[in-house]
Amino acid sequence: MKRLSFLAAAAAFAISAQATPSFVNGLVIAATTGDTFGNSVNDGRLGMFSDLYYDTNRNEWWGLSDRGPGGGTISYETRIQRFTIDVNPSTGAIANFQIRQTLKFTGPAGNYNGLAPSPNNVLGRALDPEGVVVNPLNGNLLISDEYGPSLYEFNRSGQFVRSFVTPANLIPRSASGVPNFADDTGNTQGKRTNRGFEGLAISPDGQFAYAMLQSAMLDEGAGNGTYNRIVKFSTANGQAVAQYAYQMEGSSQGRGISSLVALDDHRFMVLERNNRGVGVSSDLATPYNKKVYVIDIAGATDVSSTVITGGVLPGGVTLVTKLDSDGNAANGRTALIDLAADTLPALGGKSPEKWEGLTVGPRLADGSYLLLAGTDNDYSVTQNGSSVQFDVFYNPSTGTRLQCDLGGTTNCVEILADGTVGTTNIGNLPAGYALIPGVLHAYKATLTDLGGYMAPVPEPAAWALMLSGLIGLAYIKRRRD
Repeated sequence: MKRLSFLAAAAAFAISAQATPSFVNGLVIAATTGDTFGNSVNDGRLGMFSDLYYDTNRNEWWGLSDRGPGGGTISYETRIQRFTIDVNPSTGAIANFQIRQTLKFTGPAGNYNGLAPSPNNVLGRALDPEGVVVNPLNGNLLISDEYGPSLYEFNRSGQFVRSFVTPANLIPRSASGVPNFADDTGNTQGKRTNRGFEGLAISPDGQFAYAMLQSAMLDEGAGNGTYNRIVKFSTANGQAVAQYAYQMEGSSQGRGISSLVALDDHRFMVLERNNRGVGVSSDLATPYNKKVYVIDIAGATDVSSTVITGGVLPGGVTLVTKLDSDGNAANGRTALIDLAADTLPALGGKSPEKWEGLTVGPRLADGSYLLLAGTDNDYSVTQNGSSVQFDVFYNPSTGTRLQCDLGGTTNCVEILADGTVGTTNIGNLPAGYALIPGVLHAYKATLTDLGGYMAPVPEPAAWALMLSGLIGLAYIKRRRD
């Protein structure tokens, strides 16, 4: 903690205000890209980036896929990718994305699966992974999940280590207290279906993990609620030690978060987005609200025992603070980055729907940092109520999408701009269409832009402590002799 305090003081001395990171470039990753298990749709096609994490201690990049292309209705062994990208040390430009390793999440009873829990009151090995960090104390992967909501630890081979303890008030339940993890049917309290722990961050010293709900809980405003929760967990014992209330932007923003990134031990970046943009069935109409904010939990009220009934904030509760570009409490809630403002020709000038991954990358030659943002393309697959899957193709010139038989280009139907089905007899896929790609954006951020930043600091390994102790004893003996 002394090293952490020293670094914090140094950052505070050097940094006075927060400005705006600059867009450098973007990569388009073909939807047909496979992982190390191949490229078949339900076991190999890359699911892109429900989250991203850069492990500064090992110079490793991780990209997390979610529950699979079946939307929880089709078996999919959940997994995570270790990848590489070339980073220009001067400009921060990125190139040459390559998958290097794929880990499937496994436990004593078998692999974790993206299928919705069945029976619906038992989680079992159902997993919808949405957030990832590496614990600098041991190198293990922490994974946040939407079904529980849950927080799990896996080792670097993808094997289950332990579960953190989910606070009781977050568990989706009926009025009589019976959990239903699969859907909202009968539930009156706790997290909403598919709105569990979406964001995940870890403190620079590895002592605490922070998991963030995607949106308001059922008993705290549900779809119209503007407040969701950040849960602070101790990595030592897996227990929640605090909860904080966070106010999302208005309905035009979408009232949903996709990523949480630690800047130090109390400030974070949070990515909010709406459901518009280029996606398998989303509304293509503007505005495309995909914004990154800097927030501060210092001074926020612990709301572990507080219910925000009906989405109305009780008196005396201090919210998590959003910071303006001057680093002070926000008035206009100025975004640090507007991801939708930087578009690529491959998407015809439109923003992807699901900006979900965000991380602080390596330090560049001039002392600034690379920020990497990424999208979830839903495997460029959709499915109907009978769990029949279809590939989704997009034309960047016209902005239209076609839904065709899985693995082929036949029996195509049109998807209108509002996400509904249009012409149903198009037949074979016309020219100009391709599966919806994944996207990575690189931003260059100075320490001033971030208001300071503290990279994860690993504790000394046991052997290093022993070695330093032996050296110390030898020194004392020499002095005595």
